[in-house]
Amino acid sequence: MNGLSHIHHFAPATTNGAPPLLLLHGTGGTEHDLVPLAQRLAPGAAILSPRGRVSERGANRFFARLAEGVFDPEEVTRRTHDLADFVIAACAQHGLDPRRLIALGYSNGANIAATLLQLRPEILAGAVLLRPMVVLDRPAAADSLTGRRVLIASGTADPLVPSSHPEGLAALLRTGGADVTVHHSAAGHQLDAADLIAAGKFLQNG
Repeated sequence: MNGLSHIHHFAPATTNGAPPLLLLHGTGGTEHDLVPLAQRLAPGAAILSPRGRVSERGANRFFARLAEGVFDPEEVTRRTHDLADFVIAACAQHGLDPRRLIALGYSNGANIAATLLQLRPEILAGAVLLRPMVVLDRPAAADSLTGRRVLIASGTADPLVPSSHPEGLAALLRTGGADVTVHHSAAGHQLDAADLIAAGKFLQNG
């Protein structure tokens, strides 16, 4: 960890100009889970991938839940600031520019990427949110996300994410000035090929 708050994986860039990626895994994942996906979607990009510090019956998460889809806003806020402080320190240690950092998060990781945009927009240039839901029902501060691009990838048959949440989250981020694209695929909570194509195009057009 080299004195940083989160166990993490780091890989330096091998392609000049590629924006660095902040990988945020889903429930039960580790810092290694999304690395193959990131390498496929953005070859050569630097990778910063922390492990969630919350354990739910042994499964790593970035913040706790009281029940399925039910969260404590104070705990979510505290964990979001904790992760943001780690990202700032890790970027300094590894020589990354947070003004270019793109979050790539899945499920619980997508959720905390969204709360980072809402609460700590200064540390992200944009985000790919795979299967997120609304965790903090508060709009981003006006102009706080101007110039940030966000992709929300939802599954129309997702049993975990209420159908209103993708557009609801998009509205919260657009209040802050974010350029948000919502991609719908005929899938459940797991990703399908259409999600990967949309994410890849989003990252390549950044």
